Amino acid sequence: MSPAPQTIAKQTIVKPVERGIELLDRIDYRLVETPADKDIIYRLRYRAYLNEGAIESNSDRRISDRFDDMPNSWIFGAYLDGTLASSIRLSISSPQHPLTPSVDVFNDFLQSKVDRGKVMVDPTRFVAEPELAGRYPELPYLTLRLCFVACSFFDADLGLATVRPEHRSFYRRLFNHQPLSPPRLYPGLIKPICLMAVDFPASREMVFTRYPYLRSSYFERRMLFERRAGVSVRASVDSPFPSIVPKS
Repeated sequence: MSPAPQTIAKQTIVKPVERGIELLDRIDYRLVETPADKDIIYRLRYRAYLNEGAIESNSDRRISDRFDDMPNSWIFGAYLDGTLASSIRLSISSPQHPLTPSVDVFNDFLQSKVDRGKVMVDPTRFVAEPELAGRYPELPYLTLRLCFVACSFFDADLGLATVRPEHRSFYRRLFNHQPLSPPRLYPGLIKPICLMAVDFPASREMVFTRYPYLRSSYFERRMLFERRAGVSVRASVDSPFPSIVPKS
């Protein structure tokens, strides 16, 4: 799930984005790979979801699922001044690895795109440390920036978003996402979510011109997405952006 925290709904878009540009120098995106580091993220998910009223409490006090360990998923922590502030999981649906959380839950809307070989960036498990989210309303913008970094790196056709109904206007105004489905329940959550998508090739320049902080360098993209053992990168003949291919 990629909900915009409730604090966002009460903010104007312009001011947090402007402050977000300034805050970007204090943010460090880290790929989460070890079991110990993943456990820290799973516990952050639990705190954030519980704070939002998105889940019931449980004795395990952690949230994880089978997609966390799939080869086409990347889990990131966003660290503000060295402190874990937020996290997001990016799963990439491609002909090599089509299954992602949204493809699973919204298969009736996405299977036709899978069949046509579309590359889709699927951000889920977007959470922020409750205390920091209240102090830094720009934090969600900087975390969601990773979606556009991934879209550029993987030369995506679509950038997906699974959001609560009340947050659809936020994604539409900021990222040009368009609704694809009515609300439905997501496994493990008690609030329904909707599927949205942005046509990345068609919207890229418009969104990047409006919000330059969403741009990324090729070096940054490689540092974030090539650091995965067992994955190599192959440049597309027709595109300057790479796509992933599992090593044999």
